[in-house]
Amino acid sequence: MPGGEPPVNPPLLETRNLEFEYPDGQAALGGISLRIERGEFIALIGQNGSGKTTLAKHFNGLLRPTRGQVLLNGEEVGERSVGDLARTIGYVFQNPDHQIFSATTREEIAFGPANLGLKESEVAQRTQQAMDDFDLTPYANLQPALLSFGLRRKVSVAAVYAMRTQVLILDEPSAGLDWRGAEELMRRVADLNRQGHTILLITHDMRLVAAHAARCLLLRAGSLLADGPTRQILGKAELLRQTDMQAPQITELGHRLASRGMSGTMLSVAEFCTAYGELKTGGEARHASRR
Repeated sequence: MPGGEPPVNPPLLETRNLEFEYPDGQAALGGISLRIERGEFIALIGQNGSGKTTLAKHFNGLLRPTRGQVLLNGEEVGERSVGDLARTIGYVFQNPDHQIFSATTREEIAFGPANLGLKESEVAQRTQQAMDDFDLTPYANLQPALLSFGLRRKVSVAAVYAMRTQVLILDEPSAGLDWRGAEELMRRVADLNRQGHTILLITHDMRLVAAHAARCLLLRAGSLLADGPTRQILGKAELLRQTDMQAPQITELGHRLASRGMSGTMLSVAEFCTAYGELKTGGEARHASRR
């Protein structure tokens, strides 16, 4: 408007004093307010029962607030159906058996893209790409419910991955996967994030958090205890102890060497090696100067 303030784009997702109580009156979320911008990669962390999954299920309408608001692109989520929200927000359940229902792996992965109203050729292309990306092509014509847990996990992720939703929520995605499988999955997720998709990762695997998430939301007993850059959150040892959380081993090792001159919070082995090399070089230089 002429002479007025320029319009401000709303955040992609927002909660305002969000409270939720289960039908028996048990409080699960207590007054959570936060903003999630487009293209972020965020980890929801906290112990079991802290409210991570409960909070995430409000974003796609599986749960509705007892009090407060949840907004998607500035509009109330409560005014839209779960099916409508699924076009924007993809959700990978912690248990793949809560998600899988089709007769074949190919049909399972094609279901979401087909429901988006895409052309048959586009549905087929996305389905095949998802199966190729997750090494599921050999199981294309098999019933996914009869596959191993690790493969069922891959199918559940690939089915949502194929929809290419604006937001992707993954609830404990590495459960049931070996190290290689988890790394492969997270590489695909990171690719989506680089393409502009917003990622919400619910996990107890702090190694995944350190390697991929730029921001952490730390919950305890239904409250948002901390919200900030991952390096900052994992650098607060006392805060993590309060919530019975533990930083990755390489981060802990870096903290233990702080008394010997190592500074900063290490999030990877590569970072640790660089910092340790600088520390060792500095120590050798000081030793040489005394001779």
